Amino acid sequence: MTPILLFLHSYLRWLILLTGIIASVKFLIGWLGKRPYQRIDRILASTFSGFMDLQGLLGLTLLLWNGLAEGAGFPRYRLEHLGGMVLAIVLTHLQARFKNSADEIRLRNSAFIILGALALIWISILVLPSQ
Repeated sequence: MTPILLFLHSYLRWLILLTGIIASVKFLIGWLGKRPYQRIDRILASTFSGFMDLQGLLGLTLLLWNGLAEGAGFPRYRLEHLGGMVLAIVLTHLQARFKNSADEIRLRNSAFIILGALALIWISILVLPSQ
């Protein structure tokens, strides 16, 4: 089961990166171009959040499976990775806080939230040992 989970966890990151880049560029263009918040913006934000939730669930399952079932324990780098990723997931869900804001504010905040989440993801990946 571990190889399948690790495969899914490893390759879902590329969908997250792609969705995050597309969404942040779309939000920045909308914000700077003073465009309205559209249905596609909501879909991109929801897709990014959903992928982040799925990635978090897969990662937590891997952490518990490897740490408890296989006796690998919880080395510091795994816990640091978990902490950073939880922060990124929480940050991603802050977009919902601005759903009643003006379009310009909503687009701006969504862009910076996703860019911040991508930065946290990158930092959290850096703590993992190279393989």
